[in-house]
Amino acid sequence: MFKLLNYYWRVIATGICFAFFGVGGLLLSLIVFPVQRLLVRDKKVQKKIARRTVHYTFKFFIGMMGFVGIFKFDTTKAQQLKSLNGHLIMANHPSLIDVVVLISLIPNADCIVKTHLFKNVFLRGVVSNTGYISNADPQGLLDDCEASLKAGNNLIIFPQGTRTKLDDKLQFQRGAANIAIRCQANITSVMLKVIPSTLTKNVPWYRIPKTKAHFSAMVVDHSPTLPENNVSQTSKDVRQYNRDLENFFREELSKYE
Repeated sequence: MFKLLNYYWRVIATGICFAFFGVGGLLLSLIVFPVQRLLVRDKKVQKKIARRTVHYTFKFFIGMMGFVGIFKFDTTKAQQLKSLNGHLIMANHPSLIDVVVLISLIPNADCIVKTHLFKNVFLRGVVSNTGYISNADPQGLLDDCEASLKAGNNLIIFPQGTRTKLDDKLQFQRGAANIAIRCQANITSVMLKVIPSTLTKNVPWYRIPKTKAHFSAMVVDHSPTLPENNVSQTSKDVRQYNRDLENFFREELSKYE
């Protein structure tokens, strides 16, 4: 009986948390960010403050999810993310809340967001005020990524391009490798695990596991060697580096099965 009650409580709590997330996005967009713009005129400073605000808001949200018993979070092996500057943060993408967890750990986080989020009523104010990078224009994307890294931001990217589907094999797109090589970025790799699997691709939020999910994040000190940006063979290098990254993540994640 206790297990059944706990299950239904976690379904209800998940719904409450996501409703809170949506309302929080609206409140930031309609109240908090406009007040910040009134008080601070410098555009760059506005973005910096807005990103810090999102960082603390997401930290609160993660704490809330842990408090109500939806997840148990273990980020002790990812605390060095707080002190990084100008790094490209590469992570696998097992769940819907991956970027929320990472931004909650990184005060100066930047990230690449899909174009449709700029039209999402709950999130468009957040992504606009923080200056997160849109993936709409490939060439502009590279320029924006390079500028963000040079400014000392830590740029979060998921080489998979989308969340992992249940029982799918880890597969990377070339976008992350392309950005890494062309920007000659400092790379930090983060392994994310969610056990049991939940909030994956094509799975509704209310279809939760029978037991509380354990979300862990771990920074791996080494990453595949980044090749120099040799313009004459960039495409070849991107393909090879993408394969190296994919194999590297598969190997590292397999250690924690």
